[in-house]
Amino acid sequence: MFKKILIANRGEIALRVLQACRELGVRTVAVHSTADADSLHVVYADEDVCIGPPPSSESYLNISSLISAAEITGADAVHPGYGFLAENAHFAEVLDDCGITWIGPKPSSIRLMGDKAKARQMAVEAGVPVLAGTSAPLSSLEEAVEVAERVGYPVILKASAGGGGRGMRIVTQESMLEAQFRTARQEAEKAFGDGAIYLEKYLAEPRHIEIQVFGDRYGKRIHLGERECSIQRRHQKLVEEAPSPALEPELRRAMGEAAVRLADVAEYENAGTVEFLLDQDGKFYFMEMNTRIQVEHPVTELVSGVDLVKLQIRVAAGEALGLESLEKPRGHAIECRINAEDPVSFRPSPGKLVTFHVPGGPGVRLDTHAYEDYVIPPFYDSLVAKLVTYGEDRREAIARMERALDFFVVEGIHTSIDLHKRIVRDPRFRAGQLSTRFMERLLDAK
Repeated sequence: MFKKILIANRGEIALRVLQACRELGVRTVAVHSTADADSLHVVYADEDVCIGPPPSSESYLNISSLISAAEITGADAVHPGYGFLAENAHFAEVLDDCGITWIGPKPSSIRLMGDKAKARQMAVEAGVPVLAGTSAPLSSLEEAVEVAERVGYPVILKASAGGGGRGMRIVTQESMLEAQFRTARQEAEKAFGDGAIYLEKYLAEPRHIEIQVFGDRYGKRIHLGERECSIQRRHQKLVEEAPSPALEPELRRAMGEAAVRLADVAEYENAGTVEFLLDQDGKFYFMEMNTRIQVEHPVTELVSGVDLVKLQIRVAAGEALGLESLEKPRGHAIECRINAEDPVSFRPSPGKLVTFHVPGGPGVRLDTHAYEDYVIPPFYDSLVAKLVTYGEDRREAIARMERALDFFVVEGIHTSIDLHKRIVRDPRFRAGQLSTRFMERLLDAK
């Protein structure tokens, strides 16, 4: 086991990794920008190092500063969390060159799955269903027109190196294609430094289902069930749950086996998530693979009984998985991402938490780095807390979430708590009638 782990991240995920390290008896190093000096992960770490000013490009994305922090503190491993450098193959390689262990997948897997077009090709090799479209990045507008005509409108253009909805454009008819093609390429170039895009058939109202996979260095790979992530706004997830109310055992098994086949072909190690679209006929299609721990990992932890972050650390230290795929989840878990933003306009709302009264009681978990009088900085992601509830079934998990949201009081900033109350009280949500257009309809109903 490692002696000291540097956590190359901030906020709730940095604190979550720190907690896992504490249980494993591993010392921790927190890094922080000057804006995060008072964050809880800094308070509770065994050591802390300031790595730069507030802009992430000068702190959390500064590889030189992170390597220096690891070397001066004697850290023998780095956990990247999610976001920032978590899917940066170059960072993983530099750490290896310095004799420091990367807690995550191999750099080759990160590169492969980070290129969405190549990942799609690998899915085909693994026998995983994909939507009709291009097998490689588009070479020209003319090719886009030809492929779109062949697969049929609507289609979607996606950045090969992208994620988070950037470099993504939906095209419903040929007259729109030229403008959206140019916009998608420009946006992809600006966001990722790579203007390559590909095209595939667009599903108008699918569910977004993802499968948690895990691999060790000895060639064993498993899945730990699915998460329903259909409730999104502008491709940003708001609510996740496990298991999905849409999956029967046979479909769950088929999706899990497909995800593991892809992980096998990629020779995947550590934690990863294979994301699928599920249509209204029960057919699923590969979308992408995320080569890191996910924001929504707590719901899988609750229904599987597996501490995913501790498992990441153990696998990176050379331990065998010692687990089999999860065939039957136990109970039901729901997560609401509580963001510092106006619930109507969705504008960020940084500032001081004058009141921060957190919920508790049976079946309630709260992952947060915030506390009363803490100042939410304006420089980073707006996530304040992840409120997670667990019940014997979905009905109980929803009831506990509704109760927990009512008891969650935050003053001094705007948060998404009221929006989440609307979501969990919506009859369609309670009935499990979900799709990626759920939020569109909810907001239109005002």
